[in-house]
Amino acid sequence: MPHVMTADHFDGQAGLRVSTIDFSHPWEWLRKGWADVRAAPGYSLTYGTGIVLISLLITTLMILGELTFLVPFLIAGFFLMAPMLSIGLYQMSAHLERGESLESCQALEAFKRNQGQLGMVSAFLFVTLQAWLVVSLVLVALLFDAPFPTLDNFLPVLFFSGEHLLLLIAITLVGAGFAAVVFGIMAITVPLLTDRHVDALTAMRTSVRAVTQNPGPMLLWAGLIVLIVGAGLATFYLGLFIAIPLVGHASWHAYRDLVPSS
Repeated sequence: MPHVMTADHFDGQAGLRVSTIDFSHPWEWLRKGWADVRAAPGYSLTYGTGIVLISLLITTLMILGELTFLVPFLIAGFFLMAPMLSIGLYQMSAHLERGESLESCQALEAFKRNQGQLGMVSAFLFVTLQAWLVVSLVLVALLFDAPFPTLDNFLPVLFFSGEHLLLLIAITLVGAGFAAVVFGIMAITVPLLTDRHVDALTAMRTSVRAVTQNPGPMLLWAGLIVLIVGAGLATFYLGLFIAIPLVGHASWHAYRDLVPSS
């Protein structure tokens, strides 16, 4: 489906145009993302495999350290760090878009192109993840006398006892707030920084403009991301093998659609 831009809005400070889109565009991003996976399955799926292995390693360390109650919160935090984790996939899509070979395509190459600004974004995401985990630990402290409950003990008490409904609602709202803020700020920030020499604040502001200018389609896009990545997480991470490449490539096309070239 060809891109049809219904309107453009010019950000005078950043010199970037932000497109107005409709509800068909997120589906088109997924179609293009899947086309990229099919065009370079070895590279894309190897990248996805790496994410699966890292996720399994972190979970194993949590289990060995008797911190299994943190696993659900780390899974939620996965969505916060996903924009940076997909940087190599953005680079692959950029190479495919230009018809270039992927043999020399590396995530480090994309990071070096604007490493100072991407470093700032990484720091922002890491601080946000830390804040989320602090909130999680406060929750645990409110529920349990023992400092380190087991996952088997933690989940029934929080979700199934019916005794902590207000607290469960509160943590859900806080988590949704974290996710909404990060999505608004980071929806296209990282691919933008890998593609153009702009500063982090400009990229973040452009991302917020893209989301607020297209609230309905971007809400659909956020829901699709949660659905696809959530399905991957629900399969004990194995589904991330395909979910992360699909969403990562699609996110590149979302950026290219929302912030067209001059």
